[in-house]
Amino acid sequence: MTMAAKSVLAHVRNLYGRFERPVSSLSLIGGFVFEALTLRRVDLFWDNFWVGVHLAIVALCAIWINLLPDASHGNTTPLESDPHRLHFWLVNVMQFFFGGLLSVYLIFYFRSGTLATSWPFLLILAAAFIANESLKRHYARLSFQIALLFLAIYLFAIYVVPMLLHRIGTLIFLISGAVSVVAIGAVLVVLAMFSPRRLNRRNWKAVFGVIGGTLAVVNGLYFLNLIPPLPLSLKDAGIYHSLVVNGPGSYTVTSEQEKAGWHESIDLLKRVLGVRQTLHIRPGDSLTLYTAVFSPTDMRTRIVHEWQYYDRTKGEWITRGRIPLSVVGGSDGGYRTFSVEPDITTGLWRVDIETLGGQAIGRVKFNVVVQRTEPPLRTETIGARPHRLRAQ
Repeated sequence: MTMAAKSVLAHVRNLYGRFERPVSSLSLIGGFVFEALTLRRVDLFWDNFWVGVHLAIVALCAIWINLLPDASHGNTTPLESDPHRLHFWLVNVMQFFFGGLLSVYLIFYFRSGTLATSWPFLLILAAAFIANESLKRHYARLSFQIALLFLAIYLFAIYVVPMLLHRIGTLIFLISGAVSVVAIGAVLVVLAMFSPRRLNRRNWKAVFGVIGGTLAVVNGLYFLNLIPPLPLSLKDAGIYHSLVVNGPGSYTVTSEQEKAGWHESIDLLKRVLGVRQTLHIRPGDSLTLYTAVFSPTDMRTRIVHEWQYYDRTKGEWITRGRIPLSVVGGSDGGYRTFSVEPDITTGLWRVDIETLGGQAIGRVKFNVVVQRTEPPLRTETIGARPHRLRAQ
């Protein structure tokens, strides 16, 4: 390498070291926006291959960092903050790719769940994504590296193992955890072979502690039904006065006519903000919930439509019916199905779309007004083309 090239390289290295924080933050935000626009399906090979590459790079950096000597040779600047040291660049690469993993997981899990029930889990992911920028100094600690790597592997296995086994459920979730433990165990074996000094008794206790803690938290969230049910996701949903099956995946439905002009814009804003839709029915009329649930190719499973109304006297939601439905995977727009509730009364209603184990895929909320006259209705065809999402 020529002297001029070395000078340019040194200048770039020093410049990055000086503006590391804003450059890193902007790149992570830009990466999040890019992935939100480009990631399509959780079961696509290249999307998951990209996640696998991220995981491999994070694991490689974690191993490499712990093979480097700890001595700073009289330099008072921490190794992870000195752009003249390899340690600095490995930490930055590890931090960047872990941020990329978290952004992918945020997108996939957010699309799969509903905020009403999955917000604790999504909040943890969002907090980890934000904290990734402010906790750089902790990347030098082996236990912190292993905690991040194990969490990244675990979140990946939770939705990849069901796709490989074509099943979902508690047993599959537990297998995902076992696969994650084996994977992180392989990393620790490599470290123990090539850098035994890093895995002293104190570090072993810390490593086992973070792995056990992560297992406990993730399993606790799962059995409380707070983790979105990846790889399933709700693609479309709506509540209608009636539904007629035209053919596979195509339906003719009747719904209340929306007001024209600026009233229509207000109705759209209400749906975006999660304000309940109001339906007007006559005594004895039924309502139909239509859903399109995405499931990976070759996966067959069952979901539940749980119809509930709010009992103002008791101050609680009462289940009126639980209707199990089959879902077949492979369709971009989701597998289309529906359920009917004949006993509709005035008041607040909601329908939870769940797995058989109780994990929330989505929720449709609405208010019912029973009246003598039939409201103005319109007829449209859904299922065969993209349709407005009304689930919250």
